[in-house]
Amino acid sequence: MLRASDPLPARPQRVLVAGVTGVGKSTLAIRLARELDIPYTEIDALYHGPAWTPRPSFLDDVAALSASARWVTEWQYSSARAQLASRADLLVWLDYPAPVFLTRLIRRSVWRRLTHQELWNGNVEAPLWHLVTGKDGVIRWALSSSRTYRDLMRGLAETAPQVQIVRLRSQRQLDDWLARLPAA
Repeated sequence: MLRASDPLPARPQRVLVAGVTGVGKSTLAIRLARELDIPYTEIDALYHGPAWTPRPSFLDDVAALSASARWVTEWQYSSARAQLASRADLLVWLDYPAPVFLTRLIRRSVWRRLTHQELWNGNVEAPLWHLVTGKDGVIRWALSSSRTYRDLMRGLAETAPQVQIVRLRSQRQLDDWLARLPAA
């Protein structure tokens, strides 16, 4: 695993961004795509069909994406992680403290709900009460999934040794790391 201050051994071509929901994966992935001049694909758009149902073509779409020469996407969905990791050369892990990702998550979810922002294939954010009380609510999901990333990263280092993993624990580390990123 690379430290945040370590230079990248090569200019990345296939990049994954990992972290709990709400931490800023998509925001970072979009920025990396722009700065590296690499196409970005939002994995949630591949996964979610109407009424929050998984799209039947999801894994085929992931296979096509991962087969491409250059891409940036989020490292989500257990059914897709191995496929994406098998082709990635860099994974940026946003490992922020709970107060940071929870604040971002709540702010994002409230904004999406109040503005009725369409997310993917006609889906909109659940009612606000669901953030807190829903058994599958996004806050509960974020807290429970935050505990699994250390194991996921350990496993990734064993199953996909070609992937350089950069673990960033704060916005400041991210900003410093981005400032050293090789230009497109």
